[in-house]
Amino acid sequence: MAVSRSDLTTGDRSHRRNFLKLPLAAGATGALLYAASRNGESVEADTPKANQRSAGPVIDEFDPGNIKLAHRLSSQMSDEDLLFLKQIGMRWARVNFPTDRASLDQMHATQKRFDKFGLKIYSAVHYSYRNLKVQLGQAGRDEFIDQYRVFLRNCGTLGIPVACYDFHPGNTYTTGHVERRGYVAREFNLDDFRKRVEKQRFDREYAAEEIWDCYTYFMRAVLPVAEESNVKMALHPDDPPVAKMNGVAKLFTHADGYRRAEKIAGASRHWGLTFCVGTWAEGGDKMGLDVFEMIKEFGSRGRIFGVHFRNVSAPLPHFVETFLDDGYLDMYQVMKALREVRYDGTIVPDHIPQLKGDTGMRHAGTAYCLAYMRALLRRANEEVG
Repeated sequence: MAVSRSDLTTGDRSHRRNFLKLPLAAGATGALLYAASRNGESVEADTPKANQRSAGPVIDEFDPGNIKLAHRLSSQMSDEDLLFLKQIGMRWARVNFPTDRASLDQMHATQKRFDKFGLKIYSAVHYSYRNLKVQLGQAGRDEFIDQYRVFLRNCGTLGIPVACYDFHPGNTYTTGHVERRGYVAREFNLDDFRKRVEKQRFDREYAAEEIWDCYTYFMRAVLPVAEESNVKMALHPDDPPVAKMNGVAKLFTHADGYRRAEKIAGASRHWGLTFCVGTWAEGGDKMGLDVFEMIKEFGSRGRIFGVHFRNVSAPLPHFVETFLDDGYLDMYQVMKALREVRYDGTIVPDHIPQLKGDTGMRHAGTAYCLAYMRALLRRANEEVG
């Protein structure tokens, strides 16, 4: 059950701060032991026995079976930014290809350029699926669906294993920006949205069954191509998880939506989730399953293909998108749960807040998030194995 920050006592906060020091301590201990082993020395870690794994080495960060720390990038990312990502130890990317720059040759050129900086493209995005003719079932949608099928074939040819997509044509992501702990972050206030922001976006309203028909049509057209190309399709939930916005129903605001989508996909092993932790945390106890239950139900069956790793201040009706250490979720427990189901796909920082002086791809915020995630992953691997 979700708990707001106001429910936390001073003692709880103190315990949490001390707990979050464990990943950093574990990482430092690991570095000392590694250095000693390189010199042929035998060194006992000066840490309590309870914090040490009892058997076996810790999986290497870059082991193929480990979670892959990645970032959401544009295919037009500058070489300078790619060098920065190399410098902070990033090796995987989720890349957005503009619809007019996604031919096989253009995607291959991007892949080779990223390779020069040690970055492998693990997942890709092509927004032809977002065309309103596709998502609202209008005449001419097959043209854009065909573009997406070409994109899937290109991913298969290039060995890019995952294609990410969503399906919410009437969405509003945020109602404003606020300062929190001195940084600037996005917020969503449901009351503010209903009273000030919301407007009927199209010439009429669209009921849930209409959007389900559009989604089903799309999936029946593209999923066979994904299977032929050996590309997994990773479906993002609706952010924020509000059942109807701007006159259009939304489908993936509850676990039941994912269950229905899985039935539409049949037994295909190429249908699964982009599990956005932040979106699911926004819904609190209204999602059918909480974050950890979702990981157990879908992750244990290999249905999670990508993870967006984000925290929020509280569940709806009002939340702020926070840094990982500043929200109501214990992100270490999320990382641990992912390792417990042997998830081995990418995990990306999501909607990174803005630190003072941070512009462009937000280098400081990116480095802050990656270092935090790396420490959590290291600690989770030490505990889970």
